[in-house]
Amino acid sequence: MELNFMGIIIGVATFFVIGLFHPLVIKAEYYIGVRSWWLFLLAGLVAAVASLLVNNLFVSILLGVVAFSSFWSIGEVFAQKKRVEKGWFPANPKRKR
Repeated sequence: MELNFMGIIIGVATFFVIGLFHPLVIKAEYYIGVRSWWLFLLAGLVAAVASLLVNNLFVSILLGVVAFSSFWSIGEVFAQKKRVEKGWFPANPKRKR
């Protein structure tokens, strides 16, 4: 019996990509504000197109995960703004609101 580790590797990589986007959303809202949603949209579109063009299945899957993590982050930026307003996260005092 041969073991196929690809599913486990993709699962771990997905876990790390999602884990990376959590602090990215926090930092983006802190330094840029909700206007940062454009950056997540652009990153998602670029990663989605790249996912379609790459021949390597593993890389294509990871780019798809990055793309949809970016798309999900658009909503999270607006949710992060509400969390800041509730006082759950610090507001950037140097940025105009």
